[in-house]
Amino acid sequence: MKKVLMLSALGVSLFFAACNSGEKSADTTTTENKEAAPATATEGLNNTINLTANDQLKFDQIELKVKAGEKVTLTLTNIGKMPKESMGHNFVLLKGGTDLDAFAAKAVQATPDHIPADMSDVIIAHTKLLGPGESDTIEFTVPAGDYTFICSFPGHYKSMVGVLTAE
Repeated sequence: MKKVLMLSALGVSLFFAACNSGEKSADTTTTENKEAAPATATEGLNNTINLTANDQLKFDQIELKVKAGEKVTLTLTNIGKMPKESMGHNFVLLKGGTDLDAFAAKAVQATPDHIPADMSDVIIAHTKLLGPGESDTIEFTVPAGDYTFICSFPGHYKSMVGVLTAE
């Protein structure tokens, strides 16, 4: 029985291979060339990022991938409706190994933008604190690695957290 199933599967595979051998796809690159072309290490990486934050304490993306060592342009837009004083948002990119709880505790006291000046050594880049409908664009460069990003508005960092990977 196993032999019959294996032979049937082989026959079906050969049939489809024969049927497709004479067809040309709309793509001018042949299947053989596609398989031989190596995938680039930076495929799928984007150094221009549009990120949104909302009243439900969420970024629209929590995994960002960029090309290491090249300029990154990030725009954060607060698409929420609640006032900045109660639901402001920012983007803070932190160095690896940063204690998020300690950073957040300092950020609570760092009014009005919740960026603790005495922890500037662990901050790679940050936007300003944004109210509803506001946007801020920043530029930065990072070496290869994984970096945590958060919103440092009091109480937000537990749910507004993500990872930026530079490859």
